[in-house]
Amino acid sequence: MKTIRIALAQINSTVGDITGNTKRIISYIKKAKKADADIVAFPELAVTGYPPEDLLLKHQFVDDNIKAIDHIKAAADGITAIVGFVDRKGGIYNSAAVLSNGRLVDVYYKKHLPNYGVFDEHRYFNPGRRYPVYDLDGVKFGISICEDLWYEDGPTRVQALSGAGVIININASPYHMKKSVHREEYVSRQAQQCRAALVYLNSIGGQDELVFDGGSFVSDSKGSIIKRGNHFKEELIVSDIEVGNDAEWSEKEKKKLKKLVLKDEHVESITIKRARIKKRKKSVREKKVINMSVNEEVYEALVLGTRDYVLKNGFKGAVIGMSGGVDSAMVTTIAVDALGKENVHGVFMPSVYTSRESYEDAHNHAKNLRIKIKTIPINTIWKSYMKILDSHFTGMQPDITEENLQARIRGNLLMALSNKFGCLVLTTGNKSEMSVGYATLYGDMAGGFAVIKDVPKTLVYDLCKWRNEKAGTSLIPDRILWKDPTAELKPDQKDTDSLPPYEVLDPILKAYVEEDRSFDEIQKMGCNNNCTKKVIKMVDRSEYKRRQAPPGIKITPRAFGRDRRIPITNKYKSY
Repeated sequence: MKTIRIALAQINSTVGDITGNTKRIISYIKKAKKADADIVAFPELAVTGYPPEDLLLKHQFVDDNIKAIDHIKAAADGITAIVGFVDRKGGIYNSAAVLSNGRLVDVYYKKHLPNYGVFDEHRYFNPGRRYPVYDLDGVKFGISICEDLWYEDGPTRVQALSGAGVIININASPYHMKKSVHREEYVSRQAQQCRAALVYLNSIGGQDELVFDGGSFVSDSKGSIIKRGNHFKEELIVSDIEVGNDAEWSEKEKKKLKKLVLKDEHVESITIKRARIKKRKKSVREKKVINMSVNEEVYEALVLGTRDYVLKNGFKGAVIGMSGGVDSAMVTTIAVDALGKENVHGVFMPSVYTSRESYEDAHNHAKNLRIKIKTIPINTIWKSYMKILDSHFTGMQPDITEENLQARIRGNLLMALSNKFGCLVLTTGNKSEMSVGYATLYGDMAGGFAVIKDVPKTLVYDLCKWRNEKAGTSLIPDRILWKDPTAELKPDQKDTDSLPPYEVLDPILKAYVEEDRSFDEIQKMGCNNNCTKKVIKMVDRSEYKRRQAPPGIKITPRAFGRDRRIPITNKYKSY
């Protein structure tokens, strides 16, 4: 057995910022050297950021990212660095550069390209055909990239059967609730089956709808997790790993290796020269890793996603319409935690239907957060609209038209403030509302980023309660959490006038939207026939609205937009 020290650089890359990402990578190589690491690994496509999407179709973009490897390799002196980038060899490849002693030793190409959910890698990349095993002063290790690990008979198994005692898997794996538990269970099982230590490195940061949650870890060859990194935090995780390269494989298992490697594929053995395992100056100091509840990890994902979207896109701060309701309260609290109180601006826009309680709740919440809040009444503007439209609406009764006008006036005011002061409008619609279309186009849907777009209403309440518990006080006023939700666009309006109670609605939406369950299957869950049919109809006919909604943070296994692609013009009915 030998001990090798591996540093996991859990970094936050920005898509397209090749210069900035390169500087960050080099700075973490220096940190890894100070930690006496033998190997430092970086996430999948760390040079370009993930996912680069159609930037990959730009020839210069790929060239610039390849040139970045030349800058990085000079820093890899006295250490071996594994860096995710895009290589070109005929076509382009999702790749990992192996850099050591100031030179490019090899490039590993990702074999298995995901093409489901938020992934679209077949559009851009060619699959790899090599299974390299590297020898660093007698320690044999393999490299794989993200999806490669999730095939039990994929590169990880081939490299282990070929003598690798440790496999380093670099990832850009997007977050959704409870995903980290599934990762650890699977990797632990793979480590046992491959009889090799497995290093799982994930990136962190927000990129449009996606949040990468980090949570990197190391499993020994027996499947025990021996090192964990934090979630939602950029850091260098250093681990001493005992590696054996002499796993005893049976003849039957050795024969299996030949079957796993296809005719146009091959296993290679590559020696990394002049790189010696160092004599340790000191042992690795253990860092405290915070174990998160589901509510905490969702909340932290929303904070990170909001911070990175606003700051990476160059906005000065955020502006939010504060109604005194639970959704705007949640979004405003997240924004303050993400951006700081001085960069968040609340706007209260009362109409003739706005209650005194809403005024008090919005202003008390702003006071608790110590943010400024403007009050801009909309009644005069609304009356002007109605006067202009009066002759065109002759003989017609008031309906949702007049309600939506109020929402659209508010949307216009928020966008005007955004334009004038350079702040991004954060919309406040939740997943329950977005699912059934309980939102106004160009009204409360107007804005640049939809923070809780993938958060069901019942979870919004849970997150508010969790945040108050963390604060040790009613940061979000108690009345906001127990009063009946309402849009206040007509007298005595309640959400339940148009929708089932959210505790009834959300399970139906989860079954239909996230799990693709049929009408009959949802019925068997005990859901009311008429209620289920009504909900499905509302979801189906609201697709055109969702296509026009701002991007929002993915926190469930199936979010609207990148995950779920339903035709707008669509006559299929499941009931």
